[in-house]
Amino acid sequence: MTLLLLTVLIISEIAFLIAEITRLSKKREWNKKRLLADLIELIAFAVMLLFPDIDLTFRFIGLFFVLLLRLAFAGIRYLASRKNEKKKSKAGKIVSLILSAMMFVFALMPAFIIKNYKGRPLTGQYTPMTCAAILTDTSRTEQFGQDGSAREVPVHLFYPAESESITDHSLPLVIFSHGAFGWYQSNISAYQELASNGYVVASIEHPYHSLFTHDTSGKLIMVDGQFMQNALTLGSSDAEETEREEVFKTECEWIELRIADMNFALDTLKSAVSANDFSDWTFTEGDTEQFETAVRLINTDKIGLMGHSLGGATAVTVGRRDDISAVIDIDGTMVGEQIDFADGKYVINEEAYTTPLLEIENEKAHFDAIEAEKIGYIYANNVVQKNAVNAYQTYFAGAGHMNFTDLPLISPFLAEKLGTGEIEPEQCTDTLNKLILDFYNCYLKGQGEFSVQEHY
Repeated sequence: MTLLLLTVLIISEIAFLIAEITRLSKKREWNKKRLLADLIELIAFAVMLLFPDIDLTFRFIGLFFVLLLRLAFAGIRYLASRKNEKKKSKAGKIVSLILSAMMFVFALMPAFIIKNYKGRPLTGQYTPMTCAAILTDTSRTEQFGQDGSAREVPVHLFYPAESESITDHSLPLVIFSHGAFGWYQSNISAYQELASNGYVVASIEHPYHSLFTHDTSGKLIMVDGQFMQNALTLGSSDAEETEREEVFKTECEWIELRIADMNFALDTLKSAVSANDFSDWTFTEGDTEQFETAVRLINTDKIGLMGHSLGGATAVTVGRRDDISAVIDIDGTMVGEQIDFADGKYVINEEAYTTPLLEIENEKAHFDAIEAEKIGYIYANNVVQKNAVNAYQTYFAGAGHMNFTDLPLISPFLAEKLGTGEIEPEQCTDTLNKLILDFYNCYLKGQGEFSVQEHY
């Protein structure tokens, strides 16, 4: 539909040019017709809002303002050209067409890059609701800031809307951590699927590690440039050329920050459940009543953690807490289990991993881990799996790293640039979400036996 809209607008410009190219119109006459053409284009856009996939969200709002401003400027030019008897040149008319086409394409870029994604079909009986707040950790100073302010951790809750029919403190809590320069909605279909099946999900953000977020003052916080550059470098094929000890130190800084964020969010949520106190929370979406509703549902004896990439690594290490009942690592190298670097090798935590663990990998990562085992390379994931009491492992054939997020469904263009495979996105997402639900149903709700295939 986006391409159709663009075609309609460009055809209207071409038709206008053809009608005017052979005429020696005076500027006032040209401006009058230009005003009429701009009005028709705005009306055409308004009519196409009745079509599916075209709306006034951020995907098309830019085009709406472009058309509105063009109409306003055309009106101003018409009023200002009353006594102008100059002729409008053919070159000027052609330039006007080219500029209009470029303007339309630029304004529609968000619609071409971002799809009208409305999530995946849900299997549960409940309707997901969401609310958001920012937690301020006064015990930590924001290391990326210059003003000495405290570290802030945004939290987005997803929970069943039909809360009145649910017994208090009966739903498991699942906390999610996004990947490097990801965002809290990276796996939103999984949160909604869990919420529809009777879970409360808390997707936390790591400011300056997330692509963008906001602080308590409403200021936009973008990903830290140095962090993003380092993450891309260490994740590229050139990473072997980097001093491995420096890589270890850098990864330690990343994971320590994220572990502290997740621990703080978890402890604060547990405290809210027990004390029903939200006085130190800054609400950004919804209000205290919504949070009280969601928190009232949480059973703090049944807590699961999960995350994608660096978020998965965070979940694994925090998952050693005694109050965690299940952990899912979605395609993450378990850098939090790398406790030292000595004699040119990583030293991995060999303490038994007692929390039920599900590790999901992309195809290349899976076979790289097997090869590492063969050549004697010490890889954290292999060590944790070896020392785990109850762990599962699987991989998705044809999947790339970003296939384990919703990004291929939201923006195939961006996902491909960041790394996807040949697997069909909808199939991958639905299979992943079913695995997540089945695992937590078993270990957080005690429903059925969990089993996993070698690959999907």
